[in-house]
Amino acid sequence: MIQSQSFSYHALAEQDLVKRLDSSAENGLTPEEVARRYEQYGRNELQFKPGKPAWLRFFLQFHQPLLYILLLAGFVKAVLGAWTNAWVIWGVTLINAVIGYVQEAKAEGAIASLAQAVTTETTVLREGQPLQVPSQDLVPGDLVLLTSGDRVPADLRLLRVRNLQVDESALTGESIPVEKSVRVLPSDTPLAERHNMAYAGSFVTFGQGQGMVVATANATEVGQISRSLENSINLSTPLTRKFEKFSRTLLYAILTLATFTFVVGLARGGSWMSMFEAAVALAVSAIPEGLPAVVTITLAIGVNRMAKRHAIIRKLPAVEALGSATVICSDKTGTLTENQMTVQAIFAGGQHYRVSGGGYSPKGDISQSAHGQETALNLSELPPALAQCLAAGILCNDSRLKQTGADWVVVGDPTEGAMIAVGEKAGLSQVGLTVAAPRLDAIPFESEYQYMATLHDAKPPIIYVKGSVEALLRRCTHMLDAEGRAIALDAAQIQQEVDEMAGHGLRVLAFAQKTVAQQHAIDHEDVATDLVFLGLQGMIDPPRPEAIAAVHACRSAGIQVKMITGDHIATARAIAQRMGIQTSAGVVAFGGQQLAHMNEAEIGNAAVEGSVFARVAPAQKLQLVKALQARGNVVAMTGDGVNDAPALKQADIGIAMGKGGTEVAREAAAMLLTDDNFASIEAAVEEGRTVYQNLRKAIAFLLPVNGGESMTILISALLARELPILSLQVLWLNMINSIMMTVPLAFEPKSQGLMQQPPRNPKEPLLTPRLFRRILGVSVFNWILIFGLFEWAKSTTGDVAVARTMAIQALVAARIVYLMSISQLGANLVQYLRGKVKAVARESTLQIENAPFLLVGIATATALQVLFSQWHVMNTLFATAPLTLQQWLICLLPMLPMIPTALWVNRIDPPHAKYTGDRS
Repeated sequence: MIQSQSFSYHALAEQDLVKRLDSSAENGLTPEEVARRYEQYGRNELQFKPGKPAWLRFFLQFHQPLLYILLLAGFVKAVLGAWTNAWVIWGVTLINAVIGYVQEAKAEGAIASLAQAVTTETTVLREGQPLQVPSQDLVPGDLVLLTSGDRVPADLRLLRVRNLQVDESALTGESIPVEKSVRVLPSDTPLAERHNMAYAGSFVTFGQGQGMVVATANATEVGQISRSLENSINLSTPLTRKFEKFSRTLLYAILTLATFTFVVGLARGGSWMSMFEAAVALAVSAIPEGLPAVVTITLAIGVNRMAKRHAIIRKLPAVEALGSATVICSDKTGTLTENQMTVQAIFAGGQHYRVSGGGYSPKGDISQSAHGQETALNLSELPPALAQCLAAGILCNDSRLKQTGADWVVVGDPTEGAMIAVGEKAGLSQVGLTVAAPRLDAIPFESEYQYMATLHDAKPPIIYVKGSVEALLRRCTHMLDAEGRAIALDAAQIQQEVDEMAGHGLRVLAFAQKTVAQQHAIDHEDVATDLVFLGLQGMIDPPRPEAIAAVHACRSAGIQVKMITGDHIATARAIAQRMGIQTSAGVVAFGGQQLAHMNEAEIGNAAVEGSVFARVAPAQKLQLVKALQARGNVVAMTGDGVNDAPALKQADIGIAMGKGGTEVAREAAAMLLTDDNFASIEAAVEEGRTVYQNLRKAIAFLLPVNGGESMTILISALLARELPILSLQVLWLNMINSIMMTVPLAFEPKSQGLMQQPPRNPKEPLLTPRLFRRILGVSVFNWILIFGLFEWAKSTTGDVAVARTMAIQALVAARIVYLMSISQLGANLVQYLRGKVKAVARESTLQIENAPFLLVGIATATALQVLFSQWHVMNTLFATAPLTLQQWLICLLPMLPMIPTALWVNRIDPPHAKYTGDRS
């Protein structure tokens, strides 16, 4: 006997199944056989490969080009004997590594959560005797007994069922419990439609059953998800990919320039020691030591902002990744929808009724719909046919509603909960009706008959029946008209109404009644004929209103929204139409069976063309995400079930429901929505775009200083001139001054029209040509400033220390103006100076409220610069000299030529060109 993960057990007849598993459908296994199989297959719990040891995961945090640069800078300072500065630089790398380690360690719990999800006690038949055993002790061939409330302990092929219904929503995405049967199915039946199987981790909501274990541990469907989580690539985000490329390029450029400086200097007659100092100074000046810290701080501020908008970030780069998303793949059940069945349409007495309100809350209205007009009903005088239809739904019912805080939940079947809720909206109380007409007997729902019936003690006694339209219509001879009178049944009219409701994605149930003589029990013969048709109720798991608005906002921002669900294709298409989830060709839907017969290229085309993917298996969700990524998209994936976990981990950013989602999904995701609301994604996208905008500003501010310093040192070395700035002074500018002045940019508000722009082209480099030209231009300005002022001050004062100090202070003064020019405050001031007072007055007032961060940063940096030159301790440490008032005023003069830059660089990013999602 072989435990196969891919074998189609649902396609086997009982005798073939028993033969393959070498077991007994009546008595199960013997204890001796159980022991032998336990030895062969091991415990029924998920096994996963050991993760990397903690020490290795920690050291891998240093495996980044930017950290290579910092480690190199620290090494250089250590070689020069500046151990204090070396330890400062290494401290920055250590902090970055610790943050990354802590964030990634949280994700390691994902597979452990899967193991916990399938651990339970179960009842098993061995040698014909029922035994309670831990689910870990099950083996293939065991005969398991299921009853309402049980968690399914392994993958089972069902052999006996009695009204068995199983909640598989966490695995398949199906929003309502699935009715099970023992009928043999075709081998290509999709996972969500294998009604003769019960899968590990799902819950029995109703009825009883008996099944044979066909897969345990990692061979189960949940086990295969566990393995795909292990095997899935932990993809980097667009931001990390761009920084890696940028850092590698910068590293090669620094090493090349430093080597060039050293070699050329020696060739021109310079000493080994002086040229080594020049090469080291050049390397240190070119390294943006403050950049990793600024990036971390900017992302952390973005995390804090998102938390205030119900989005919790587990991995820092995910902050920016959402801002560059081109596609959001969303699960339907519980993410776009309420995950609560709701009656929305009723047909009774030949009249149509519409029901408002969502979920199981009794709040909502019922209105009569006729000729395109809707009229609110007087609840004190309900139409007779409507009242009877609603009463049937409440009384022919085994569930109840329960209020938990502000929320209403169903205890029992979601469909029955919807019937109680709509009755409450009409003023009919379940308690009141039950007291007035207590139940005497019932026929429980059975798949063979497709209906449920209850007998009630009324005058006269009455039987209420609910079930499928087909099952009830053939038992009805009459129907109620608008006045509540029995008339001849019009089956054609009823079928037309059923088709209309089904066309809108509604699940339709029929209701009927029959008055009988005094009796205390009923059987199927009592409801075989002469029923009076009462009406239809159409229900659906409705979309969240706020999610509809969020979908439209995403489309306005140029982001495609695609629905990927395990639910029925008709239901998914109807929800998509309501929410506006569509492409230019409308709502294009693909089913799981269609995808199963496609090759890789066809799946890629379907992923791009489709807007709805229904009845998809977990592996297909993963395929779709990979296909979209292969076509150049930055993919965000939302979900809440176990079945969503592999795709969440594969996506550029996985978004899980923090409130109603499974622990597995939460651990696999990079971001959690604390309010389980798709609408919060729009806010997170906005914050992500703001973070990227501010990171670009930070780069535009930091790099020109490095460029100016590097040019100054390079040219001085090549001309055999004295260095205008020493390596230790460079470190002060790059670490202390830069961070103090750059951090305020992380608090910048979003720019106007940010969410009206399409997503950035993922191929766009971190340094766009426009941004590079600006950085180059300001770098040249800084070089002229440092080199020119140093040479002038040295020739007029004869003091090299004073000349270097003046050059540094003049550079900082010019940086203040440059900082203002790229900030929102600076942009507003520039617009004000251009005469656009009326157009921006109100906006400027709003954005100036964020200016204190900028002004505090400038004030702090200025205070430190005063200490840098005027305090004797700093003079000793950094080889600076105190300046006179006149010298200070001279240092402020470069602020004037920098002011025109404010008119030239008042915006970092131009409006993005339309991006269609194709990188090829």
